[in-house]
Amino acid sequence: MLSRTVRGRPSAAGGPAPGAPARADGLTGAALGLVVLYGALRVHWQSGHMPEHLSPVGPDLVVFTGWWAVVLCALAALALTVMMTARLSGLPRRLLLVGAGAVSTALVAAGALLLLDVVGGILPGLGVGFYPLGALSRAACVGSGILLGRAARTYRRGTRPGCAGCGSTETSAGRLDRTPGWAFWAAYAAVAGCLVRIIAQVCVGFDESPFAGGVSMVLFEIGFLLGGLLLPAALVHGWGRVWPRWVPGLAGRPVPRRLVLWPAVGVSGGLVVYFGLMFLTMVFERLNGRAPFPPEGGLDLPEIFFWAAVPGYLIWGAGMAVAALAYARRTRLPCGTCGR
Repeated sequence: MLSRTVRGRPSAAGGPAPGAPARADGLTGAALGLVVLYGALRVHWQSGHMPEHLSPVGPDLVVFTGWWAVVLCALAALALTVMMTARLSGLPRRLLLVGAGAVSTALVAAGALLLLDVVGGILPGLGVGFYPLGALSRAACVGSGILLGRAARTYRRGTRPGCAGCGSTETSAGRLDRTPGWAFWAAYAAVAGCLVRIIAQVCVGFDESPFAGGVSMVLFEIGFLLGGLLLPAALVHGWGRVWPRWVPGLAGRPVPRRLVLWPAVGVSGGLVVYFGLMFLTMVFERLNGRAPFPPEGGLDLPEIFFWAAVPGYLIWGAGMAVAALAYARRTRLPCGTCGR
């Protein structure tokens, strides 16, 4: 029978690992606290106290707006509570994990406009409206979803055979010794998606030089190119793990894992959520005989531009997410519990 080692002691596959519930309860408690507080705020707002101007484009959340946001918070709180008492509730483990995953995804999707908050907050000169209270609301919504997902992952690791520290088993995928071919395909698909977006802009033309927008516009354009061309390549090539020889003072040293992985996860997540929802909205509107971006919306670009640019963004984000997964496994340190 497969066993796991926790703090140097084996634990049978059929029972919980010593120490795992405590770690899970700590994370679950933090997630539950945030969800309850945010849910209470949503109830207050929906009871006639909704502030004005929370977003540059309509409500502060998308898809799950109004009382649906309250429902999501209630479901998240229920899932987290059950995780802490699951051994007493008798609820099927798989049902709990699937439900928590669905609610987690919905919360993150509801706060998709957080991508605009990040851009508008860091680079105010771009003209993207920044609404602090709305940004905090979306950050709490996305944070609740992320914490719920992490709590579910911790719960899953603590209630199945395998290492309670990293969740790996004798048959699970471990650290990669080399970057697989599918990671290269994904990384260069991301680059292609970025190039499609650039080509679409070239085809419709530029209203003004990027340098006319001041420092913020220049920084945005630099970040755009680095995130679309350099970052995906760094995820699959050796110079994304070890500084190349042409970098003064750092040549031959390991590249900090977080320096590459965290931006890749953040950018890919933001692109997939935001432009994934935009693409679904475009398809829905067109199938119902409506223009996805009516002229009165202030967007005077031809519709074909969006049918090229939005999928380009989506491919960019999805490809980088897959490449980031390979990078995470390629650079993962051995687990201190099981050594894998």
